[in-house]
Amino acid sequence: MKYFRLFFIFVLLFFPSSALDATVTEHILDNGLKVIIIEEHKAPVATFQVWYRAGSTNEPLGKSGLSHLLEHMMFKGTERYGPSELSMIIQRNGGTDNAYTTKDYTAYFELMPSDKIFLPIALEADRMQNLTLKDREVVAERSVVMEERRLRYEDDPQNALYEEVVATAYKTHPYQRPVIGWMSDLQSIEKEDLQQYYKQYYAPNNAFIIVVGDVTSDEILKKIRETYGDLEAAPAPKHHRFDEPEQKGERRIYLRREAELPYLFMAYHVPSFPHKDSFALDVLALILSGGKSTRLYQTLVYEKQMALGASASYHGFYKDPFLFFASATAAPGKDIQDVEALLNHEIERIKKEIPSEYEVQKAKNQIEASFIFDQDSIFMQAMKYGIFEMLGGWKNINTYLEGIRNVTPQDVTDIAGKYLGAENRTVGILIPKTEEQGQ
Repeated sequence: MKYFRLFFIFVLLFFPSSALDATVTEHILDNGLKVIIIEEHKAPVATFQVWYRAGSTNEPLGKSGLSHLLEHMMFKGTERYGPSELSMIIQRNGGTDNAYTTKDYTAYFELMPSDKIFLPIALEADRMQNLTLKDREVVAERSVVMEERRLRYEDDPQNALYEEVVATAYKTHPYQRPVIGWMSDLQSIEKEDLQQYYKQYYAPNNAFIIVVGDVTSDEILKKIRETYGDLEAAPAPKHHRFDEPEQKGERRIYLRREAELPYLFMAYHVPSFPHKDSFALDVLALILSGGKSTRLYQTLVYEKQMALGASASYHGFYKDPFLFFASATAAPGKDIQDVEALLNHEIERIKKEIPSEYEVQKAKNQIEASFIFDQDSIFMQAMKYGIFEMLGGWKNINTYLEGIRNVTPQDVTDIAGKYLGAENRTVGILIPKTEEQGQ
């Protein structure tokens, strides 16, 4: 273990901060489509990704879940390719494809043998502007998404609590809406809603392409220009910036569901990358909950045996300020109020006592290692460049590591004191409901 640690430190010391700034080719077509290409010749594979600046924040009021449902419909085909035919073509040629939707964007991707990478280029161009939406398929896929919502949230007490806490933490910002949508909103989405949203946001000037892998930039750029260059830009959609009013008092909710054990979930409003405080928040989360040797687990689970699990997390890659989370599952026979008091005690402790250099450096090493070693996967490399491009420009990828490396123990304590206060907190408590109570 000692020798591994020395090797690990050696790797980080001599891994330059610009190592992620690979040779990047960037070009913007006349219709506004940005193309980012990174040559990686380690293996004969490549990934092709199309990112649209369309997520749940862009949905009209009362139509939450529209972005995610459209993502599903994008696999239903065009006039040229029937339902699921795109995926079958990709699979027959040794590749995989998928997509996902977030609050800020929707991304579609293929991972292929590099000599087949021209296939998804043509397929994605076709469905960028030629998607066919049929009433029967919209109704069927809407039911699929509604069932997905039941399984992931309504039948999962902890996920249901997460959803309620986020919705309570925000008063005006569309981040309060779940990406999958509220059930009542999903029921109201019709083909016309999808068609209008598709025409508004699925256009070359509201998208960018990322290609990473064993490719030649000039060849890929030429093919993309030939395939996408004639696609028409849409009127530029308005991307609003939403300012959530400052929270000035604790908000608290209780959710009674059939569950084995009580569960506590807390959220604090915090800034997102590239805000200067985002780096210390990343480090703070790992000091509190970066493994079984960190503070929350050691205190709540190991020493006091009040909880079966305890964690903290910060997801800073949102376009607007999001949330810092802390949670714990009560151990059998333990009062959730005692668990909450103990968790709050740990938060107050880090606000008053500066963490050790060892704790901070360990957290920074974990962040760097995860970030750097992800580059061994061309898919993850493309995803990281895509996220940073979405947040303001892929070149910020190196700014992130530099910011993490500059965090000090004092920064961690200062940032905890600045944001982890009761007045900035939303607390959710899951109360188990017995079968007798439910009758």
